[in-house]
Amino acid sequence: MTVHFIGAGPGAPDLLTLRGRDLIAACPVCLYAGSLVPEGVLAHCPAGARIVNTAPLSLDEIIAEIAAAHADGKDVARLHSGDLSIWSAMGEQLRRLRALGIPYTVTPGVPSFSAAAAALEVELTLPGLAQTVVLTRTPGRASAMPEGEKLAAFAATGAVLAIHLSIHLLDKVVAELVPHYGADCPVAIVWRASWPDQRIVRATLARLDAAVGSEMERTALILVGKTLGSADFDESRLYAADYDRRYRPVGVEPRFPEAS
Repeated sequence: MTVHFIGAGPGAPDLLTLRGRDLIAACPVCLYAGSLVPEGVLAHCPAGARIVNTAPLSLDEIIAEIAAAHADGKDVARLHSGDLSIWSAMGEQLRRLRALGIPYTVTPGVPSFSAAAAALEVELTLPGLAQTVVLTRTPGRASAMPEGEKLAAFAATGAVLAIHLSIHLLDKVVAELVPHYGADCPVAIVWRASWPDQRIVRATLARLDAAVGSEMERTALILVGKTLGSADFDESRLYAADYDRRYRPVGVEPRFPEAS
């Protein structure tokens, strides 16, 4: 018996890895975060599967469901929204499973910031503008922010910021960012990226508050940075005709002669 933690993606049922789909189809028990995982993903569950929405459950109750499946020798598909590597609360579950001796695997999913960038049709890292993306959030009831992880500190680098779970503190976010990015810095908010009711707002930091509607709740992602609104950026050297690379040697003394 194995518990398979699976990143269910940002919302669209088809933004799921093939591995994730196949694991869901093979597990007679499925635990899913019903507040964020769309029901369309559950269509991959086998007939007769035990499907449990964990949104109203405590950690102890979730582990009890897993322990019961373990006792019955039944594999479990444990679905979380987006990707499991950030803000998934997977770590505390894995710690419990290790203590109980219950085996598990982890399958990544499409993260929300990636789905948001796709919806905006942008590359977040453009030569000469930004080469770093910071995934962060503001303090919340569920998790405090460590003392050194200040929004202003990240903003001071000029990196693109993907600010999660912070739409309810938009005024505070804007106030912290304007001194570093300027009032005219492009910003985008993507609400429920890849869902049928996805909504996108593009603005500048100065005009953002007026552009945001009241229906945008905690699942909205705030993206801030120069790459969101500029067509004036350098071209990568990767495809330059004179750029010597392993699969396209250039010159009489290429760096990788064995590939020529």
